[in-house]
Amino acid sequence: MIFMRQAKLILMSVLTLGFLACSDDDTTSSPQGTSKISVKLMDAPGDYDNVFVEVVDVMVKVNDDSDDDSGWVSVAAINTGVYDLLELTGGINVLLADDYEVPSGTLNQIRLVLGDDNTIVIDGETQPLNTPSAQQSGLKIQVNETLLPDYEYTFLLDFDVDESVVIAGNSGNINLKPVIRASVEAETGIISGSVLPIGIQTEVSATNGVDTVSAFVDESGYFQLVGLASGSYTVTITPDVSSELPIQTIENVEVNVGSNTDLGVVTLE
Repeated sequence: MIFMRQAKLILMSVLTLGFLACSDDDTTSSPQGTSKISVKLMDAPGDYDNVFVEVVDVMVKVNDDSDDDSGWVSVAAINTGVYDLLELTGGINVLLADDYEVPSGTLNQIRLVLGDDNTIVIDGETQPLNTPSAQQSGLKIQVNETLLPDYEYTFLLDFDVDESVVIAGNSGNINLKPVIRASVEAETGIISGSVLPIGIQTEVSATNGVDTVSAFVDESGYFQLVGLASGSYTVTITPDVSSELPIQTIENVEVNVGSNTDLGVVTLE
């Protein structure tokens, strides 16, 4: 059995529907052999009760930089179904594809295909969440990353709900126009810790001046920010305004690839 080595690369990209990106030089020959890819879905916090999306498939386009619908291959999604994106925060994710074997070369795009059962809950009221493009052709993420033979890659797809949900003017229609940050798990780090007092809705965010990753603490006060590129971050801890507790900022938090930077217990007072 060939040992699948963890890939050593960093990918950070942002998706909006209709996003265009430069592709790799198609004159470069593709490596011979196969690689394995896994795909996980997670989410940044949003100011809604729930955001439910129905995931029906994950597809990839390998060694094909065309803009048409040719070349797409299903990666045999293993955990399809309806997910509340707002539950996929703080290090929680769902594995959508696991060790699917593809030809080595260039992974041009990932496509997340949604079904019809998509809704949003605002102030206790459930409303339809319109995703016409997702249902017809899938949510496309431009990747254009080299897959080396005998390597294993895990891609994290991180929805930004606040940026992705759009209320359409006077019509009142609510549309999903996804903004997704993609990273490769093998080449990112983590910031974690706990916040006191517990029982207060508290958001923790980290920014390096380019990318921002956020999560809510769980019922025990624990948080985890995943998919962070190496570098120095500013961490901001924001409790619910009704608590009257102060916002706390921690500067110069260093993140290293493959490591968990533990901030310990942070007490707001």
